[in-house]
Amino acid sequence: MQQPIAFIDLGPQRDRVRERIEARFKRIFDTGAFIMGPDVEELETALCEFGGMRETISCGSGTDALLLPLAAWGIRPGDAVFVPSFTFAASAEVVAMLGATPVFVDCLPHTFNLDLDSLQAALDDVRREGKLRPACVMPVDLFGQAADYESVRRIADAHGMKVLSDAAQGFGATTQGHMAGHWADAVATSFYPAKPLGCYGDGGMVQTNDADLAAVMRSLRVHGSGADRYDNVRIGMNARMDTLQAAVVIEKLQIFPDEIEARMRIARRYTAALSGAVTPQALPNGMVSTWAQYTVRVPDGRRDAFMTEMKRQGVPTVIYYGKPLHRQSAYQHFPAAGGDLPVSDELSREVVSLPMHAYLDEATQNRIIEAVHASMRAVS
Repeated sequence: MQQPIAFIDLGPQRDRVRERIEARFKRIFDTGAFIMGPDVEELETALCEFGGMRETISCGSGTDALLLPLAAWGIRPGDAVFVPSFTFAASAEVVAMLGATPVFVDCLPHTFNLDLDSLQAALDDVRREGKLRPACVMPVDLFGQAADYESVRRIADAHGMKVLSDAAQGFGATTQGHMAGHWADAVATSFYPAKPLGCYGDGGMVQTNDADLAAVMRSLRVHGSGADRYDNVRIGMNARMDTLQAAVVIEKLQIFPDEIEARMRIARRYTAALSGAVTPQALPNGMVSTWAQYTVRVPDGRRDAFMTEMKRQGVPTVIYYGKPLHRQSAYQHFPAAGGDLPVSDELSREVVSLPMHAYLDEATQNRIIEAVHASMRAVS
């Protein structure tokens, strides 16, 4: 029997950066600057250069990164924040934590990203009912692919809303050479280990070009601190980044462009080889995805059988996401555009992700491709 394939194999990347990370760790151990040490500031500077935005605020997790700008903008009860339903819970969780209302929006069947028509329908619902104030729209760069930020920006401006990019999976993705910050008021990402740019624990960051917003977020990050650390000027949180995690991201950032190219190369090969058997997530022309996940659709109720066949052949598969947010127990009472999100429901029944990371060699790719074809034949 062939050896099982890892869904995400961090080993080759770890070996590539091990010596440089260990050298940084040694220096941190020697100095004892474990929280918000010099590596954190170094990372923030490097991320500003990479992301093309003037301000970077590192933080403790991707969830912190979403919460900080919303809190700094004063999002509160009575505010509506428009969020795709087909995403991870953190996107809506931070809205509800502030007492605001996540309004769920459907996604597109091919790119899996926010549907602009559904966003407009949700806005029309909110305006008609008159109970909520449209405050923010939060596109999600699902599976590493950037949302249509140019169009989202246009709609947001027409309604006086902020745009918060949830780039937890898609930091580094571009549209016609531009990252999300070209259009968004703030960009949040996660450095969770499985992300395309990850650390070895939890970590995150927010980017913005708004210096005033950045100053408030830096205060919120450390319990609402003011000029005097014991004079807290606002209600804040503990969202500081560990220096060790910053050290990891600094070294991984240096090889990140190369890894994005590798992911794009693997995804192109997957798509060319698999499109006749399954339906891959579509990547429009002019876009670069970080391919946090390589996700396909398996229709007609065959997904579970397909996954069983893939497992039998030693190829792991994972479902992201098996239940859209508007169907989940904690969120089902919040409004959804038009009261129905059919594409999110359909995708939750059909999507399945294949192994994807920057170090998948061609032999392993071939084995995965062959397994997909064989599994689809078996379930047809």
